[in-house]
Amino acid sequence: MYKKITDFIRTVYNTDDFIPLHKPSFQGNEKKYLLECIDSTYVSSVGRFVDMFEKKVADYTGAKKAVVTVNGTSALHLALILCGVKPDQEVLTQSLTFIATVNAISYTGAVPVFLDVDKETLGMSPDSLKGFLNNYSKMKEDGCYNKLTDRKIAACVPMHTFGHPVKIAEIAQICSKYKIELIEDAAESIGSKYQDKHTGLFGKVGIISFNGNKIITTGGGGMLITNDQELGVKAKHLSTQAKKNHRWEYDHDFTGYNYRMPNINAALGVAQLENLDMFIINKRELANEYSGFFSNLGIGFVLEPVGSYSNYWLNAILLENRQDRDNFLKYTNDNKIMTRPLWKPMHKLRMYENCYAYDLNNTEYIEERLVNIPSSVRI
Repeated sequence: MYKKITDFIRTVYNTDDFIPLHKPSFQGNEKKYLLECIDSTYVSSVGRFVDMFEKKVADYTGAKKAVVTVNGTSALHLALILCGVKPDQEVLTQSLTFIATVNAISYTGAVPVFLDVDKETLGMSPDSLKGFLNNYSKMKEDGCYNKLTDRKIAACVPMHTFGHPVKIAEIAQICSKYKIELIEDAAESIGSKYQDKHTGLFGKVGIISFNGNKIITTGGGGMLITNDQELGVKAKHLSTQAKKNHRWEYDHDFTGYNYRMPNINAALGVAQLENLDMFIINKRELANEYSGFFSNLGIGFVLEPVGSYSNYWLNAILLENRQDRDNFLKYTNDNKIMTRPLWKPMHKLRMYENCYAYDLNNTEYIEERLVNIPSSVRI
């Protein structure tokens, strides 16, 4: 069966050469805009492409404000700070995520609490969130607290895994009830929507990644998106070392961060964004081909959740068990087809093994079985 799968993937990509998991696609004005940027000499954090990229992403997503950063992790760190997360408070998140989500929480001095995911979304389960808060939270005048630790629960950070939206509207309602700030890790889901609304806009702020392996890339880069204009202005200020506007004086009014995206990266982003819709259509066609093939084999293929529109950043299959997963990974990689297992759940990592983990049955089930398969744009 493994050979049948690898043969199909080679047919899909029409090559006998090495097939990567996800490579960037440069089909448009990338070289043109990069040359314009170089010719302007504005290749650092000031330049017209920075402003243009922010404006175009805001327009694309429907956000009132977008602020570029040097990467998605810094965007999430800044989002947590902007939402008031402080040391020794708690942030609810999912264990089934890339480590950047939890590292950003740790940068603030806060403590992550790990919740389970839904099998159909691969993202935070509203039932897990509701169950944890029903059992272990208590309300005080200034917000929600954990009865076990007496720490304030400051924020909730669900992640839209592989571009598939979580049940974010339900999560937003729960967070509102308990007065918990909602921050969306939409690093992988630009172009994805839930109930016709772009991911990242259901909470106070959302973040996007433009890393080299994402559906569109700036080489390295990230962005905050928000419908809170005032928060967006403050995000821009803090990301540029909190320097007060003046033609020549250096005066700073907060502890700021050097999280600025260089103009040369933004130039690449502007060009990439011009082709994003085409990329998504192409990737959805690929997902449809995969879905039919794996259905005929009796192998589970991860489809977009009900009520969602997914960018299908990374395609994924669910195998019988861990041994089947490991055998498949070895066979495909031995045969020059790049496949990858899911990230090791955060509660199993040495740095976070002592954090509270609430009933992670789905997390462990998925981690034992899921494999990502080649998902590059085919243009």
